[in-house]
Amino acid sequence: MKIDPNHLQMLAAIIDAGGLTEGAALLNKSQPSVSRSVSMLEQRLGSRLFEKGKRPLRPTELCRILAAQGRVITDAGQAAEAAVTLYSRGKAGTARIAGTPIFMDGVVSTMMASFQTAFPEVTIQQTYGYFPELSEQLNVGTIDLAICPARPDDIPPHLTFKPILRGRNVIACAPTHPLARKPAVKLEDIAAFPWIAPPAGSPLYTDLKRALEDIGITDFRVSFTGGSLASILSVLAGSNSLTVLPYSVVFTQRRANTVTALPVRLEHPNRELGFLRRAKRPKRPVVARFQSYLETEFKVLARRINDHGRADTWRR
Repeated sequence: MKIDPNHLQMLAAIIDAGGLTEGAALLNKSQPSVSRSVSMLEQRLGSRLFEKGKRPLRPTELCRILAAQGRVITDAGQAAEAAVTLYSRGKAGTARIAGTPIFMDGVVSTMMASFQTAFPEVTIQQTYGYFPELSEQLNVGTIDLAICPARPDDIPPHLTFKPILRGRNVIACAPTHPLARKPAVKLEDIAAFPWIAPPAGSPLYTDLKRALEDIGITDFRVSFTGGSLASILSVLAGSNSLTVLPYSVVFTQRRANTVTALPVRLEHPNRELGFLRRAKRPKRPVVARFQSYLETEFKVLARRINDHGRADTWRR
């Protein structure tokens, strides 16, 4: 027998409120209409729902059983309303994010952690890639948002790019490196040490070669290449190698005391870190909230970098 879920909720309201009049008020209905509904349901079930002649109203065993199911329906409806509210406000759902490994691990990961602390119902699916791969993934819809360095002139028509941080590179080493203790670093000092090269094909690998050429180093020895930011930092910590990293990564990692920047002026790359996404594709609420959160975090980071950078590390 199929029973109207509203009738089950009605029985729960009558019992929980303590009577027909009180239950009707709880349901925003008139007492006569609720009384008629109870009578019709009793006729359909062929059984009484409230004991005859008892005051206050006393539910039968069947009524209590049905009312319990009515409470389940009410709870499920309230949970569904809460879920819709969270989703529509971008506080629940899944955001598929991808980006270049160095930036994702060195800068964005800490921002993701604070975002998920604030919004624990959000799931972030994060992958890695460089501009060509990220563009294709956005095009086919396997990711919602990419975070990568790019030049605005290189963005294809079907994508949009929103810059969030100017490109700035530095020569990086471990805080225990011999050059890290020098107030001034000369070209011949740098030339004596091996280098860690970022993954081949990455923008940072091109930056390394160009940066060394710009400061007059054309013959350099690469002791380690490829790998993640964690492996690069580990090799730096255990050797006297040097590398080129985005200053934002070095700045973010400074509290861990794993890497530092040498006071050597480099020409900054003609790129900006930014959000890459598919043009005209609607953003789901959680993606919009996550992007807005990152924009705010990067504004704070840029301000802190500018304040700190008035030293001489990357000032032009």
